[in-house]
Amino acid sequence: MECTIDWQGPEGMLFISRTGSGHVLAMDGAPDGGGRNLAPRPMETVLTGAGGCAAYDVVLILKRGRHAVTGCQVALTAERADTEPKVFTKIHYAFKVTGRDLPATAVERAVELSHTKYCSAIAMLEKTAEITHSIEIVAA
Repeated sequence: MECTIDWQGPEGMLFISRTGSGHVLAMDGAPDGGGRNLAPRPMETVLTGAGGCAAYDVVLILKRGRHAVTGCQVALTAERADTEPKVFTKIHYAFKVTGRDLPATAVERAVELSHTKYCSAIAMLEKTAEITHSIEIVAA
């Protein structure tokens, strides 16, 4: 895996990342840190990646189990340390999984497997953060 990040200076703190898979991602800072609020903060992209990683796992596990999953949303809330480096100290994943006749046990198992076995982002973040989750199942 690889990426290249280029500062778009000299004014502001906008950075453009080009990924090895050929995609582009912008990141910027808050105005009080010299940014212009043109894109997500770098740590927001870390949190977004962690949420995407877990949601991907959950959907894939449910699909492989031949469950009729039709939607998956995960809302993350996080707390960071007050001092540098301001690592994540708490992250909560609130899953809302939609489908037809989804067994609660299958959804709970998919979320648990993501958190304990498959999600690389969680494996890294749990070194500094308490990771919790909740699940809501919605009938399609």
